[in-house]
Amino acid sequence: MNKVILIGRLVKDVELKYGAGETPLARAKYTLAVNRPFKKEGEQEADFINMVTFGKSAEFAEKYFKKGQQVAIVGRLQTRTYDDDKGNKQYITEIIVDEQHFADSKK
Repeated sequence: MNKVILIGRLVKDVELKYGAGETPLARAKYTLAVNRPFKKEGEQEADFINMVTFGKSAEFAEKYFKKGQQVAIVGRLQTRTYDDDKGNKQYITEIIVDEQHFADSKK
């Protein structure tokens, strides 16, 4: 089973791009700052986790999610590799978002 549930704050606004092709597919990328459950020397630490979502979900994220907003996501962990310009292998770990929800209280 590969399932991830996270609540965190958006580090920056959502980045939306469309793929090339006959029917371009929307792809949104954003990063969540997720607090760790413990504090180091009284200071909260966070992990910065990359999210990717597609289609209508991507367009929704770009339209409604803004920097600093708290969101909840449900998705799956995915890893991939590629060779950079210098021939070094690069590793990428990201969450493929299946569900995304507002987690802030209404102001």
